[in-house]
Amino acid sequence: MSAIHINKENFYEEVIRSEKPVLLDFWAEWCGPCRMMAPAVEEVAEERPDIKVGKINVDEQPELTSRFGITCFPTLVVMKDGQIVNQAVGSRPKGQILQLLC
Repeated sequence: MSAIHINKENFYEEVIRSEKPVLLDFWAEWCGPCRMMAPAVEEVAEERPDIKVGKINVDEQPELTSRFGITCFPTLVVMKDGQIVNQAVGSRPKGQILQLLC
């Protein structure tokens, strides 16, 4: 399964009501580290059917970006049962992304 594009319209259903843990990737087109990390995030989405992976474009979704207090990009947020359980700022290799999910 590939990453889902999250916006304010589908956020509640895809993230808050998700039965699976959700990895959210807050990213921007103009962000070099975001583009470098994107393939690793997609690999996690493809390889881990037990995890839902969502991508939030910070320029297109300022409301969600503000709601989470995101000011640096990329930022990864892990949510379970509608609650934040882990968060990391900055580009990370796939292994470190997977560690956030534990």
